[in-house]
Amino acid sequence: MKAPALALAAALFAGQARPVTLVSEVRAAIAAHDQARAETMVASRRAEQGDTPEVLEAMSWLARGAQAEGQLDRADKLAGDTQRLAVAALGKRRVDEDAHLATAIGAAIEVQGFVGVARGQRSEAIAFMQRELDTYRGTAIHKRIQKNINLLTLEGHPAPELELVESIGPRVPTAQELKGKVVVLFFWAHWCSDCKIEGPILATLLAKHESQGLAIVAPTQRFGYVAGGKPAPPDEEVRYIIEVRDKYYPFLATQPVPVSVANHERYGVSSTPTVVILDRQGIVRLYNPGRLTEEELEAKLRPLLQ
Repeated sequence: MKAPALALAAALFAGQARPVTLVSEVRAAIAAHDQARAETMVASRRAEQGDTPEVLEAMSWLARGAQAEGQLDRADKLAGDTQRLAVAALGKRRVDEDAHLATAIGAAIEVQGFVGVARGQRSEAIAFMQRELDTYRGTAIHKRIQKNINLLTLEGHPAPELELVESIGPRVPTAQELKGKVVVLFFWAHWCSDCKIEGPILATLLAKHESQGLAIVAPTQRFGYVAGGKPAPPDEEVRYIIEVRDKYYPFLATQPVPVSVANHERYGVSSTPTVVILDRQGIVRLYNPGRLTEEELEAKLRPLLQ
């Protein structure tokens, strides 16, 4: 788990700083390893307003902070309380209907699962997260839960097959056709600034190692909007994806780009980029939500390419 790194992430969206909120203040306190201040802020707001969705999201950050500090019992209790209260606050609504509660529940499940792993209860933790995935399948937190299951189970096992119904660029090879190649799966999104940093690194590595059998497949998906968050129908968004690809990822014009929500759900792509490396037999050797440097990728690829 990279809870400290998550807590330290800059609170930026579309280049604009988010307003100061309870959640942002709690995250800042946790990033500074000041659990006491974070807890005081949450307790004060709970006393004033009760268990609002924002308060419950902030509680989920307290749980993540406690986990990051190795306070397993406290993290487990905070996460369990957060999930119970958030589910009650949802009532009969779907989790997608409240972003604060979706984040609170997703984080609470994550913390409880990884606390179980830290206690040596790996199998039980995976089973717990699988049950929660069954509960929230197809919702806003599906990918997040799947990501955490994948972090515990995917490496060393055959890669899940990609859905190949729709793609842009060259035809997507089947898993059987990719056997014998070292494959980087580069999961990206048209709105993702970190993907635009990762893209040139992958282009460099492809140029360097393609003759040794390196291949790249770059799955993406529709999100229902285009530039500026403007809602867009499927065909318009695909045209926009192609426009973004050609502007920021010119090397992908000759690489297959499957377009499928199912692929992002299957691989738990709750954050982009997500980079997955498969060996020549199609076994996952790296599952990494987030960016990697050229040096980190080179170190992972070199022994597989030799």
